[in-house]
Amino acid sequence: MNQPLAGYAPAPVTARMENHGNHMLKVAMQTGNDLFARVGSMVAYEGFVQYEPNPPAVRQIAKDWMTGEGAPLMKCSGDGLLYLADYGANVVVINLNGDGISVNATNLLAFDAHLTWGVERVKGLAKFAGQGLWNTKISGQGWVALTSRGKPIVVDCGGGEDETYVDPDALVAWSPNLKVKGKRSFKAQSLIGRGSGEAYQMAFSGQGIVVVQPSEDSTDRLRVRG
Repeated sequence: MNQPLAGYAPAPVTARMENHGNHMLKVAMQTGNDLFARVGSMVAYEGFVQYEPNPPAVRQIAKDWMTGEGAPLMKCSGDGLLYLADYGANVVVINLNGDGISVNATNLLAFDAHLTWGVERVKGLAKFAGQGLWNTKISGQGWVALTSRGKPIVVDCGGGEDETYVDPDALVAWSPNLKVKGKRSFKAQSLIGRGSGEAYQMAFSGQGIVVVQPSEDSTDRLRVRG
């Protein structure tokens, strides 16, 4: 191999899902261990991998995505290596190991098809944001890959009385057991909340984590929905 390119070669497979650099996901595909992935996210693959856009299992669960919330999924099956990406966004790989996570639908890149999942509306937020927020709740033993517009930060809510506040357009994912509510601060609306156009935040409390991306630009979400 040409020496200047040698450093970009894939590393040996060590897990079902892992990063290749910061902006690409590598999935070790095996027959019988299917994957759901964002439509259009495949950038390369080795071996024999088949794709089925919007399969019946997805249509039944994710009907609300047809309204423009989130992104359609494809089922990937076969044997080989599959590489996924989303317009150069950072990729975050999570092994749930029996836990669960709630993911903003626009930040969901891929997950094991055998995991338990569903699309839910986050309650109590429409009156603040002017629209509902949809999330995908995923749980079980398996792997999930998220995207972030830049390197994310993971905030530990700590389980105390203090709340963690996040701009909705910067939110990536959170522990599903956290309590969520909306908050609007009129006095500070010219200083914070750039993504939403006002000082509107989501407040999280309880035991768990919140994943936040450095981008608050809602146009990123509109771009990836198409």
